[in-house]
This record gives sequence, structure tokens and C-alpha cells, in this order.
Amino acid sequence: MKKVIHWKFTFILLIVGFMIAIQYNSMKTPEERDTRDIWTIRHELSTEKQFHSELLSEIRELDKTINTYKSLSDENTGKALAETVDNLYRQAGMTDVEGPGIVIEVRPSAESVAFGTPITGISPDLLTRFVNEVNRYNGFTLEIDGKRFTTLSSIRDINGITTVNGLNVSTPPFTMKIISASLTESEKMYNYLAASPIHDDFYLDNLLLDIRKPEASIEIRGFPEKLYNQYLKELPKGE
Repeated sequence: MKKVIHWKFTFILLIVGFMIAIQYNSMKTPEERDTRDIWTIRHELSTEKQFHSELLSEIRELDKTINTYKSLSDENTGKALAETVDNLYRQAGMTDVEGPGIVIEVRPSAESVAFGTPITGISPDLLTRFVNEVNRYNGFTLEIDGKRFTTLSSIRDINGITTVNGLNVSTPPFTMKIISASLTESEKMYNYLAASPIHDDFYLDNLLLDIRKPEASIEIRGFPEKLYNQYLKELPKGE
């Protein structure tokens, strides 16, 4: 009799242990919590809203172009196409631009010069972070060390040398230029960059950002390379 009771008791404990194991597995540690602070989240939200705003602006511009074509007669279609091509050339950075803006010099820090620290080129990551800071504002034109930077441009490390559009970026000192839509926008850009923590990132790499006061007129050269059409072909007249 005692053996039967002992066996039943063992069986009950086995069931209870099995149920506890199932309950434990069903109450696993929840997924890792988002530990970002409110300001980090607000910053990411602001970036996404800005990106959304840029997309809406591009959609409005495309809708405007389509409506322009629809409202034109056959005689004016060619003129509208030529204006569109010129606008695309400007967006691609193929034309020279002149307007209000700021000039920024990247140079070695005074401490690195005093201690004889070897001067190295700017890293791709640091240059990319600077471009991201500038991207907070719309409607600007950027030149890095004489190289036009557009949405089609790339910043890469090629054989240990930082390049923009495949061209080597000079070892500091070198200059960067930013042209804005108006002098007021240039002043906003100047104030933002002057207070930006990007200065700390440059200082850690023994570099300084010398941001000059906004100027009423500076010039940025167009991208020197020509665009070649590989796929589109012009139809003969009458087709």
C-alpha cells in the first residue's frame, strides 16, 4: 500500500514539475527594452519627419511638372522639356552655382601642431557625419575640397584615402563651401553648425572646423565630369 501511495505521490510531483516548467517557458524574459532617452527618440522622429517632408516636396514638384506638360501646346512642349533638362542638370550638380553661403576650413588643431602630431586625412565616417549635419537643412549646395557633393555623390575609403566622387580629399587644411537659398538661411546654417557637437568629433581626430561668417556671394563649381546616356535614344523626327 505504501508503495502505491509513494508511486502516486511521485507521479503527482512529476505532473506539477512539468506544469511549472511550461509556466516558466511561457513567462520568458520580455524582449529587450528600448533604453533610448526621450531626446534621442525625438531626434530620430525629427529626422524621419524631415525625410517625409522632402519626399512630399519632390512629389509636389513632379506633379507641377506633369501639370505643366498637360497645359502646354505642342509649340511650347520643347521649351518646357529644355527647362526640365536644365533643372535636372542643376540638381545633378553639373552647373556652377553662385549665391549666399558660408565657407568652412578644416585644419589641424593647435595642440596637434604644437606637439608635432602627424597630420592625417579626414576619415570617411567623420566627413559623412558632417554631411548629415548639413542635411538637416534643405535647399543647399555643398562643395568639399573643390568637389561638388550631390545626392548622387559618395564618400568612400579607397586604399586608405578618403574620397568624394572617387577623387581624393586633401590632407587638412582644406575648405568646404555651402550655398543656401538666402542669406537668412545661411545665417541659420552658420548658427547651427557653430553650436553643433560635430566640433567635438573633429577635435577627437585632431581637427578643427573654422566656420566663417556668412557671405552674400560665393561660387561653387559644377561637377566637371559629363553625363553619358547609355540607354535612352532620340527618335527621328516624325515618329
